[in-house]
Amino acid sequence: MGNSRIPAESWQESFCQIDGLDCADCARQLEEGIRRIEEVDEAVLSFVTGKLHLRFRGSLDPIRRLVEAHGYKLLNNSVSGADTVKVRVRHALLSALTLLLAAAAGQIHPQAAKFFLFMTVLIGGHLTFQRSFVALKQHRLDMNVLMTTAVTGALIIDEWWEAAIVAFLFAASHALETYTAEKNRNSIRVLMNTLPESAHLLVDGVPETVLAATVKTGAEILIRPGETVPLDGMVLSGLSYAYEAAVTGESLPAAKQPGTKVYAGTLNGNGSLQVKVTGSAQDSTLSKIVRLVEAAQERRPPSQQFIDRFARFYTPAVIFFAVSIALFGPLVAQGGWELWFYRSLALLIVACPCALVVSTPVTIVAALTNAARKGILIKGGLYLEEMESVNAVLFDKTGTLTQGKPVVIRQITYGDFLPDRLVQVAASLEFNSEHLLADAVRKYAALRETVILDVEAFTAFPGKGVAGTIANKRYLLGSTDFLAVEGVAMDELDSTPAGGETVLALASEGKLLGALFVSDTIRQESFAVISALRDMGIEKIAMLTGDRDAAARPLAEKLGIVDTLTSLLPEEKEEIVRKIRQDYGKVAMVGDGINDAPALASANVGIVMGAAGSPTALESADIALLSDDLRKIPFLIDLSRKTVKVVRQNIAIALLMKGLVIMLAFPGWLSLWFAILADMGVSLLVTMNGMRLLVYQSPEREKLEPVK
Repeated sequence: MGNSRIPAESWQESFCQIDGLDCADCARQLEEGIRRIEEVDEAVLSFVTGKLHLRFRGSLDPIRRLVEAHGYKLLNNSVSGADTVKVRVRHALLSALTLLLAAAAGQIHPQAAKFFLFMTVLIGGHLTFQRSFVALKQHRLDMNVLMTTAVTGALIIDEWWEAAIVAFLFAASHALETYTAEKNRNSIRVLMNTLPESAHLLVDGVPETVLAATVKTGAEILIRPGETVPLDGMVLSGLSYAYEAAVTGESLPAAKQPGTKVYAGTLNGNGSLQVKVTGSAQDSTLSKIVRLVEAAQERRPPSQQFIDRFARFYTPAVIFFAVSIALFGPLVAQGGWELWFYRSLALLIVACPCALVVSTPVTIVAALTNAARKGILIKGGLYLEEMESVNAVLFDKTGTLTQGKPVVIRQITYGDFLPDRLVQVAASLEFNSEHLLADAVRKYAALRETVILDVEAFTAFPGKGVAGTIANKRYLLGSTDFLAVEGVAMDELDSTPAGGETVLALASEGKLLGALFVSDTIRQESFAVISALRDMGIEKIAMLTGDRDAAARPLAEKLGIVDTLTSLLPEEKEEIVRKIRQDYGKVAMVGDGINDAPALASANVGIVMGAAGSPTALESADIALLSDDLRKIPFLIDLSRKTVKVVRQNIAIALLMKGLVIMLAFPGWLSLWFAILADMGVSLLVTMNGMRLLVYQSPEREKLEPVK
């Protein structure tokens, strides 16, 4: 690590790309080497993405030299590694050609054959030899040292063909693994490279094409039909729709009209939109998502941390074991030292830890990327692994299980007071009011095309109701308690209506005229999600809400939720979450990220709904659902279970296959070339097994149909 006495302001932060990473263990060793550079305070390298996160002082030159000494390139931005793949393939083909020439020369000139075999060793193994030299300079042992020792040993005991074939397989392995790694990185980069570089800036109403990065907050831009939205903004004029899968993961288009938000990276439909920019290119929702996805890849889950620690002791142990076989094999079993030396060389090759080291990160990153494509932002492999063993899922009510937007669902009038007149008076009184119930009344009136009347002497009573004079008549509108205090007889109206509805009663001159019943509507997908969670074996499903019992419990009963706790303050929610953790183990809390913050933080995994366009929710959640779709939660649990299963599969495959091949060394059935073939095969097998999660689908969970 760097010098801690250096002033904090001297450090600078940078994200670079390491081009040509082809080995997980090599990436780990390179990361540790970079950390040991005096000018470096922090370094985190992701083998799967090739991203290097640096905190350093001075220039990048010392870091660049070390990276190049390992046979890689240090780039300042994310690019394709196609050139490196071509170089590796070229070396593999050249080593194959010299091997064929050696075979041909062996028929007529043995010395010429040795020359071509030696060229095969140099061409095929030069990258490994270079990396092993760097490792030995740093006083450490890695797989490159193992491979170099094996080839050198084969030459010492005059096994030229073995050495040449192993060197050729080195080159072929580097080429194949570089190609596979870069193909996987390109799959991940699709998420990162969806933002357009230019925008149509409106200057005095005339569009001018400029760099999106130069457009400032508050500026107005034009988005033409079929274009990708370059910046987050608010629609000022125009009608269209947008495909927002890049941000929210939703495949259906979202309607766009004045007052609605648009997100950078989404695709505009068939209409032109004039948009006011609400954030710079760096501050766009998609840019934040990309940064958070990259940061998530740097957070190693417990399984990967264990493998990394294991690998540090594994390689020295293997070398000690191989040396012991070479020294003591001839003393305790049949065969000379040359035979046992050869067997120890084969053991060195097959015991390379690459497959084990790559088994976890490639799987985790594939799952994180898949989730991000579907609008599920997971902050790290830790939370992905935690979701696998969640036993309890707790829900907030308003805005989570419900739409969070109250609507008028029915009305009642008394005497000769007409229903239309009830709506007209109520909407007129609530026309300038700001609370949620007032908005519900206004929308209800608008649907009925109600004419709004003038109100005089308007008075608001916060938390109770409103009053005003219409056509020389004084009206009161509010809760039953408010009207009762004002002397209105409420005998005709039940103050606790069924279904958890909120009552807005209207009265005049001490007489009850009618009432509107307002309720927050349940999300249609909530029914299917609760049912699916039970089918998945979740032991406890509960609703925690600050709403009153009369409003919350009927809603919970409709959803089939037995455990309902109501009238809770935020700190009380947090206490309940802690108690449920003690009783059930791991807990996931789902909320809207506002007053649920303490409870979300107390849960093993905090999941925030509708985080797109909400910087606070994006930053504070462990997992953020970028759209308001609860059906993503069963998919998330399925994905986490599948991920942990694949991680365990990969670790088992790596250890089992290595163990089986190592056993072949003792009876002398393991050759050097077969050892490296087995090592390369296992590494590719666990990589491809992990990358399956990039396209993992869970139709029975992800495509749950709403149940009414």
